[in-house]
Formats: sequence, C-alpha cells, structure tokens
Amino acid sequence: MFGIYLKRELSRRKKAALVIAMGLALGIALVITVNSVSAGMNQAQDKVLKSLYGLGTDMTVTKAQSAPKAGSSQGPSFKFGATSSSSSSQSSDRVNTQGGQALASSLVTKVGSQKGVSAAVGALTLNVTKVDGSFTQGKAKSSTTSGSSSGSQQGGPGGGTGGGTSTGQPQVQGGGANFNVNSYSVAGIDVTNQTLGPLSTSKITTGKTFTTAQTDAKVAVVSKSYAKSKKYKVGSTFSISGTKFTVIGIATPNSSESTIDVYVPLKQAQTLGDSKNKVTTIYVKATDSKQISAVKTTIQKNISGTTVTTSADLASTVSGSLSTASNLATSVGKWLSIAVLVAAFLVAALLTSSAVSRRVREFGTLKALGWPSRKVTRQVVGESMVNGLIGGGLGIALGLLAAYTVTAISPKLTAQLGSTGGGGGGMGGGPGGGQGGPGQQATSNTLEIALNAPVSLTTIALAVGLAVTGGLIAGAMGGWRASRMRPADALRSVS
Repeated sequence: MFGIYLKRELSRRKKAALVIAMGLALGIALVITVNSVSAGMNQAQDKVLKSLYGLGTDMTVTKAQSAPKAGSSQGPSFKFGATSSSSSSQSSDRVNTQGGQALASSLVTKVGSQKGVSAAVGALTLNVTKVDGSFTQGKAKSSTTSGSSSGSQQGGPGGGTGGGTSTGQPQVQGGGANFNVNSYSVAGIDVTNQTLGPLSTSKITTGKTFTTAQTDAKVAVVSKSYAKSKKYKVGSTFSISGTKFTVIGIATPNSSESTIDVYVPLKQAQTLGDSKNKVTTIYVKATDSKQISAVKTTIQKNISGTTVTTSADLASTVSGSLSTASNLATSVGKWLSIAVLVAAFLVAALLTSSAVSRRVREFGTLKALGWPSRKVTRQVVGESMVNGLIGGGLGIALGLLAAYTVTAISPKLTAQLGSTGGGGGGMGGGPGGGQGGPGQQATSNTLEIALNAPVSLTTIALAVGLAVTGGLIAGAMGGWRASRMRPADALRSVS
C-alpha cells in the first residue's frame, strides 16, 4: 500500500518533485566540484613540494649563512696564468657551497639520535661555475707616414724631423678573448643511505645508481635534462676542478624538474668544495608523521643555531596562481558551496511544506479513514526521501561532469617557490644551486602545474549523505505539518 501510494503521488506531482530534486542536485554538484578541485590543488601542491623535498623526508636541518665581513668580496673571481703563446686556451672552475652555512658532519649523528627521529642523512650542495675559452695575443705594428710637413714627427724613433718617411708609435692590432661561462649544481650524497636526500626524488632510468662501496669513488649520476644538454651518456667523463668523474647513471625526477644537475659521493663533494667533514643540509625522517612538529621543536631545542624546516613551512613559501586558486577554493569555494547547499535544503523544505498545505483534503480524508499521524508523516517523508535521492543522483552526475571538464581542460597554474630560513632555494638549502649565481643565499623557482579534479569515493559518499539529509529535512518539515492536520480540516476545505 505504501509503495503504490508513493509511486502514484510522485507521478501526479512530477513538476514539484523535479524542482525539489534539481535544487538539491545543484547544491550537491557544487559540493562535489569544490571538493574535487580542492583535492586537485592539494595534489598540485604535493608535486611542487616534492620537487624540493626528498621523498620520505619529513624535515631538513640547516644553518643560516652568516653575514659577510666588511670589505670581503662575495663575487666570483677567476685567475688565469699569462703565457707567451699567441693563442692560449684557459679553463677555470669556481666551486662554492650552496644552501647556507656548512654544518659539521657529526651533527648528522646527533640529529639522528634525537627522540622521534627515524633516520638522518647529510648532503652537501655545491655550485660550480666553469669558465673556459682562449686569449688571442695581439701584435704591435708601427705605422709609417710620408710627406713634407715642416714640423717634427713626435714619437718617431730617433726623433727624426723634416720631410720624407716617418715612423709613428707602435699600435696593437688584433687579439682579444672569447670565454664561455657554465654554471651548474652538484649534490654530494651519502651513498650508504639513498632513501633520503636529493637523489631520492629521482629515478635512475639509464645505467645504475651508487653502491655502498663507492663512498669516495670518482663517479657521478647526472640529471636527464643536464645529460641531454651536455650530450652525456653512461660512460662519459667530465672534470670538476681537475678531478675526472665517470657517469654511471642518468636520473629522471619523479615529479617536476629537479634543479640538481650532478650527484657525486659526499666525500668527493667535500673535497671539491674544500669542506672536509661538512654538510649543508641534514635530511630527517620522523618515526611518526603526526609528531613532526614535536620533533622539530626537540631538534631546535637540543641543537642550537640551526634552522629546522618542515613541509608545512615550505608550503607557506609557495605563491603564484596555484596558491591564489588554492586559497579561493579553500575559503570562498567551500563557504559558497555550504551556503548554496543550505539554501537548497531550505527551498526543498519550504516546497515540501507548501505541497503538504495544498493536500489538506487528502491527508484529512486519510485521517478520517483511520490513518494515524505517524503513517501520514511516513508517507510525506518517503516522498521527500525519493526526491532527495533523485536530486543526489542528478547532483553526482553534474558534479562528475564538472570535475571531468576541469581535468580535460587541465588549466595551467604557476607556483613560485621561495626559500625558507638560510636555505639556498629549496627546503632548508635543498636544490636550487643551478638557478642563481655563486654565493646566492635565497632563490626562487617557478614551476607550471596542470590542474586535475579527482573525485574520490569519499566525495561520492558525502554526496549521497547530503541527498539523504536533504530529503530527511524536507520530509521532517512537511511531515510535521501533515501530522497536525485533522479530519475537520478536510471538510472545511470543501467549497
């Protein structure tokens, strides 16, 4: 009886049911769209952070660069020896640490022993500026003139006077210099633990990575982009400050483009940078991701003078259209969806209550035939629940369509990454050496991210819950009104 009556009443009031369902559908669709776009923003931010943040790394420990002393020069300087040859090729490398003041390697062990720390690995980031080219020696030639000028020819050999041929001062002709400048970043990594640190954000796609026995070997892994620009392959060799390295592998970043060009064993990097037993960054993994803030506090308390940077700290440095869009989706978008959803619920409740008012004779007659109030209420709530589920289905369809459209268009968002603390362009002195000149202590990097709008099962479940809630709210209000009707109301409504 209940099902038959329910089907008949919904068929009789198709327009009213459709209006209520569409109102709920729009609110639910907006909630799905905002949630999926917000999820896409979070994924985009994760990609941005991973370009600077070691996979599995929870925080980094660095030390801010001290201010240069008065009168000291922080700019690059190159010295070339003089030769007597007319054409001489010259080459010079300037290697300097990048990413803040160097820390003692012993601090890696100290950080690793702190409460809540699962592992700690040190790394040394260098910037190499290579200048090579050649000088061409000019040649001095004397100019000769002829004539009958009455004045003396000043500067001629012997101070000759009078007419005839005279010899002027020698002039240098030809010569010059032609030099190329190449700047790239080098990261010295602990080859005994490669799950943390700069190389952990990349995958070896050609060749192989370091072995634990290569702690001081003259071998290197180069990034895919740098290998392409220099035409390096596995087995190629190159030199840094006179030390020849052999390429054993080519690394491709897991997400975004890494700003590290060359990876070498830590001891080799320390030798190149004249930083024996020094590191610029300590990568830290916590035992519990929920205790990262507490671990940060512990490290700062027990190891003074250091800067501890977490992913949350790094996220605060992200700016650009990605940050703006994320803030809009989080604040304006969510509040707007809540407002629209509340309005949809209210409209559905009012329309249901209005429909009950127009059914006075119907419900009054049913009560006169013996229907109790709870049965009348159940009838109204049942109709509202069906309207709510229809609206939920339409809302999910519209929300999925909107999310699919965003993913298909894939709008491009830019993220500008600023450094924190004394770091050199990454998380507490992470990658970034290749973006700035020698001695640069703060860099920014701009990445372009394609926005997606993934829809999770949680979002779908939320939409179904909202549809049921909307139906219950509308049904409760309409059912309350229907339950208050008396058989006498039906007689008074007869004209």
